[in-house]
Amino acid sequence: MTQNEKNSMQRLVDELNDYAYRYYVLDDPAVTDDVYDKLYDELLALERDVGERLPDSPTTRVGGEPISAFLPHTHISRLYSLDKCRSFDELREWAAKAVKAADGEDIAFTLEYKLDGLTLCVTYENGIFRGAATRGNGVTGEDVTEQARTIRSIPMRIDFRGVTEAKGECIMRRSAFRKYNETAEEPLKNPRNGAAGALRNLDPSVTAKRNLDMIFYDVNYISDDSVRSQEEGVEWLRKNRFKTEKLLVSRDIEEIISAISAVDRDALDFDIDGMVVKVDDYALREKLGFTDKFPRWAIAYKFEAEETTTKVKDVVWQVGRTGKLTPLALLEPVELCGATVRRATLNNYGDILRKKVKIGSAVFIRRSNDVIPEILSAVDGTGSGEVTKPTVCPDCGAPVVENGANLFCTNRESCRTAVIARLAHFVSKDCMDIDGLSTNTLGKFHDYLGVRKPYQIYDVTRDDLLTLESFKDKKADNLIAAIEKSKSPRLSAYINAFGIPNVGKKLAYDLSVKYGSVDKLAAASADELAAVDDIGEHIAADITGFFAENRELDGELRRRGVTPLADVVTEGPLGGESVVLTGKLASMPRSKAAEAIQALGGKVQSSVTKETTLVVAGEDAGSKLDKAKAAGIRVIGESEFLSLINA
Repeated sequence: MTQNEKNSMQRLVDELNDYAYRYYVLDDPAVTDDVYDKLYDELLALERDVGERLPDSPTTRVGGEPISAFLPHTHISRLYSLDKCRSFDELREWAAKAVKAADGEDIAFTLEYKLDGLTLCVTYENGIFRGAATRGNGVTGEDVTEQARTIRSIPMRIDFRGVTEAKGECIMRRSAFRKYNETAEEPLKNPRNGAAGALRNLDPSVTAKRNLDMIFYDVNYISDDSVRSQEEGVEWLRKNRFKTEKLLVSRDIEEIISAISAVDRDALDFDIDGMVVKVDDYALREKLGFTDKFPRWAIAYKFEAEETTTKVKDVVWQVGRTGKLTPLALLEPVELCGATVRRATLNNYGDILRKKVKIGSAVFIRRSNDVIPEILSAVDGTGSGEVTKPTVCPDCGAPVVENGANLFCTNRESCRTAVIARLAHFVSKDCMDIDGLSTNTLGKFHDYLGVRKPYQIYDVTRDDLLTLESFKDKKADNLIAAIEKSKSPRLSAYINAFGIPNVGKKLAYDLSVKYGSVDKLAAASADELAAVDDIGEHIAADITGFFAENRELDGELRRRGVTPLADVVTEGPLGGESVVLTGKLASMPRSKAAEAIQALGGKVQSSVTKETTLVVAGEDAGSKLDKAKAAGIRVIGESEFLSLINA
């Protein structure tokens, strides 16, 4: 390889690795996929021509040939397991013992997530990735280097030029887990098993298909002894391009306990089974020492389990507002996360087959972001009653048709359940916000007043209401007033109320800002819509298809006096600002804060990107705050935010 070829190769490797770091670690893409792919192909062609590749080349991440067996790997520094506690009193006792053992020294504690994955120790020499190994018994693990190469958040090169071991957790994110199980012939039972199984598969190409991630939390060994505390270690990891999560440092164990109490597991895209509390200072750790099994300077606070098993009693089919039939499993009651669970969701009939669910099956269920838990899989060989695919709608008896993976009622426009579900969406809080129109009342509107279309709600009179059971003068007056009040919605809520497939609250707001009216939105082409952020070809087709079939809805509503108000504020204290909310706000829900930002001319973003100009940080702000500080983005607290919106 000539020097010019080597220079060209190094330039491409550095550029691609930087783009990968921005995408996989910072969640801040710098180029489009097309640009990245062209540079990658250029590097691949150069490597083929030369017959060599650099050790940190991104082309090494492609799953290589299967290996015959995992070889043992001895860690430079031992990896310890942690003692556990399940109550705050036990945690307080541990902290008191640590203070006592430190002869009353002032101790700073750290708090971090206890990630539910597979521990990996990754080794670097002279800045280059040299290998990865599982924890094993703490002294010797299994070499999984080729499998680890496929994980994009593990850097192939770091700035540190000595020898180091970085420790972290290999995880499968919940979003990746759900996506994988949508098409998997053998669904994974949970994200942890998905990560562990992928890493311990002898074929790296199988590992690559799982789309694993890596979050680092410890410098297990560093040759220059430059890291002297947990806080310094996490900062060192960040500076060397390792993906990390937030770290709380406090000298008050009660503050640590308060932070644990505030953890919202449902808001995370990865599983945690607890929180880890450590003594921050390494020198103090040496003083505290170890028991026979555990370090005295760290402990894991364990949460309640988010998974359990129970038995399927029956499977029923529910009809949604689009006419889609969704299977719902009726379960033998079981306790999960402090609640009694009697139902669990299944996505479609294909999901039932993939998960091998039968009547009488023992099943693994999991708490998710939804109120109703999800069935992960059935225990092999359990259950005897096959779940029957419906041929007619369970509500109206109309024939059922298959569209892709799902079943739909062919009588969508007249099916009572589907009609009422659409009406319920239309009047909901994030849409027209008509207080007093419960699903039960909408059922009466349907059955006795002939309401089938959303705009017919505005034809209902006070006298009509008084003919319905349970309606007296005051209740009727209140509902008529609420219906009248709803005639001036924000344009974003108005668009959301239409029930366009795959268009929710946030996307409806983005569309309202871009187009400014329903007329302009309805006239937009699929190609034009596909160019909008968060809209691809599929959603663009959903929007154009909706207006092709339902163009009269806007006109009928306007003829009844419904006049949406623009969301755009041309002037305001936040005009032109792109704002990210992170952490918990004591004064208001995040949805209200977002509305306040929009009312002042600002645009609300879900994550920190190169477009972000302001971050509002509440309590327990995490990685978004860290990214903002690293990028030099302006950050304000809740009190300053309140002063801004109340000015």
